[in-house]
Amino acid sequence: MSRQTAEVLSRAGNGDIVVLDHPDLDRKTADLLVQAGVAAVVNASASISGRYPNLGPEVLVNSGVVLVDAIGDKVFGRLKDGAKVRLDEGSLFVGDDLIGTGTVQTQESVSDLMIDAKAGMSAQLEAFAANAIEYMKRERSLLLDGVGIPEISTDMENRQVVLVAASADTAQELKKLKKYIADYRPVLVGVDAGADALRAAGHKPDLIIGNPDAISTESLTSKAEVVVPAHTDGLAPGIERIQDLGLGAVTFPASGTSEDLALLLADAHDASLIVTVGMRTTLTDLLDRGQGNTASSFLVRMRVANKVVEAAALSKLYRARVTWWAVMLLIIAATVAIVVALLVSDVSGTYGDLIRQWWNDFTAWVRNLF
Repeated sequence: MSRQTAEVLSRAGNGDIVVLDHPDLDRKTADLLVQAGVAAVVNASASISGRYPNLGPEVLVNSGVVLVDAIGDKVFGRLKDGAKVRLDEGSLFVGDDLIGTGTVQTQESVSDLMIDAKAGMSAQLEAFAANAIEYMKRERSLLLDGVGIPEISTDMENRQVVLVAASADTAQELKKLKKYIADYRPVLVGVDAGADALRAAGHKPDLIIGNPDAISTESLTSKAEVVVPAHTDGLAPGIERIQDLGLGAVTFPASGTSEDLALLLADAHDASLIVTVGMRTTLTDLLDRGQGNTASSFLVRMRVANKVVEAAALSKLYRARVTWWAVMLLIIAATVAIVVALLVSDVSGTYGDLIRQWWNDFTAWVRNLF
């Protein structure tokens, strides 16, 4: 139980009833709650206020997590952290004591609220435009000229880069990219907990960018280069953990999310293609991040748009390379067949011409594979 969602997420576990205060519950938070295996979420505020169609409540109810809304902030004065509670419909109890009553959200009620919330999009877009102008003023030199982007030892020049962020879809997207990664051996970049997702999928990150406090010790000590986002005043949250582990790290002072900085870093170091995994960029997804991050994510995407492709699209378009060993096997088989034909046949005349024509067609086919 906590008003601070980040604190709740760090301690949530399987079967827990989580009590938090999070108006307009976003999709990223909901994904993390589902991954933690919580049984129910009790929100002191409205999970959908109507400002815009945020995606968190839909994720929870579709995953079978009970969502009780608008139970009121007085609940925090009546509950102790770690207390054993129970839910009966929309009522929260400690023993026989009623702590508060809220609204149980269902798939149908969430769908209705989302329809109503779409009416709030125009106001959010106006706020977004104002934030975008402010961000451009603040980070103009970074966006246009790359001023402040740090030098790194990881070589990205003319190489394909895969940026992996943690989301509910990351594991499945990485699975679909397994053949692509094996064929092209791109630079693998873990963004925040995306570094752990890479390792879980059997890959080793070449570069990690994000707050070290959100990344496992195993990933941080995997010999990957580490870049720590920092505030514009130079303060880098989580840098103490890097120092405690006896590791080195590069800091990247800029506003924006770790995903934004990873995209700028790959682009500035001349990556030929940037494949994003677990990064959602629809308008609703951007608004779902909150006003503080929406403008930077949108403008950064515009800055690197000529190089970026999403994993879902790449997995549909990618055609696996034909490996050399397979080609050699075909050539050996064809050669054996010709030798046998020469031994048992008279190759003069029409039959010999057919063999030669077949061989020419076969070698042309092999060349076309590449």
